[in-house]
Amino acid sequence: MAAEYLDCVSVNVPAAVLETFEAALGSVCRAVSFFHDEENDRWNIQGVKERGADEDKLAAALAMAEMVTGFAPSIARSQVPAGGWLARTALAFPEQLIGRRFAIRGTHIKSAEHPGRITLMLDAGLAFGTGEHQSTSGCLLALEDVIRRKSLEPILDLGTGSGILAIAVAKRLRRSVLATDIDPRAARVARENAQLNGVAGLVRSVRADGWRSPAIRRKAPFGLVFANILARPLCAMAGQLAVKLRPGGIVILAGLLTTQANWVLTAHRRVGLVLERRIAVGAWTTLILRRAG
Repeated sequence: MAAEYLDCVSVNVPAAVLETFEAALGSVCRAVSFFHDEENDRWNIQGVKERGADEDKLAAALAMAEMVTGFAPSIARSQVPAGGWLARTALAFPEQLIGRRFAIRGTHIKSAEHPGRITLMLDAGLAFGTGEHQSTSGCLLALEDVIRRKSLEPILDLGTGSGILAIAVAKRLRRSVLATDIDPRAARVARENAQLNGVAGLVRSVRADGWRSPAIRRKAPFGLVFANILARPLCAMAGQLAVKLRPGGIVILAGLLTTQANWVLTAHRRVGLVLERRIAVGAWTTLILRRAG
């Protein structure tokens, strides 16, 4: 039987346009990863998708990213064996111990769990992130920071991706979480991961187009919101977030390069939110903000 191949698409971009091109590839590809080439001060972004699939959609997404940023990177293409890619993904996804309480591991890791830690189990072959991103680490550290608040409900994970943050809250607090994503594939993956972790009854994962979703409107106002997205949409949605957060409610904002943190913070201060803490992990910053009252 002939080997199954996947298309790999990669671009090298400066930090200022990283989020835009990551989003462009992420709108089409099964998986997106990136790393910082410190010698050249460029970010290499790689997306993997089914062979020959969604070529027009990918071209349109990259063209839009170029138009928005004014930056036109060279686009490199290659083909990788699907089995080899999954094997490399597993090897590149070792267990991660985050903060005092969390451990993230792939299903390929069979050793005993660490005593005293909450294990978040994910399939390394799924499309929407395996928790290795430093913004995910920042969110889990932020969760440890706010966990002792008297009331955090209702809880929303906006842009849930793999569902890792919703699962972490459900396993740590044993409370229900609404997990939403604009991509129906992500909502499905988050649902599968919740089942894998034994919290399918606590995590409700649905497709939702941001704050306009009826599912979100019915649950608002929220006591705790995770929004691990990108800087630009976070700024655009700041006003909607503020009115959907109850007085005293907490929001954890992530997906921000440290160079973007003040921009995002300013947008949310304008709508009445107060900074409680910044958490820096590598080149990424997580913001903990509170609605006054």
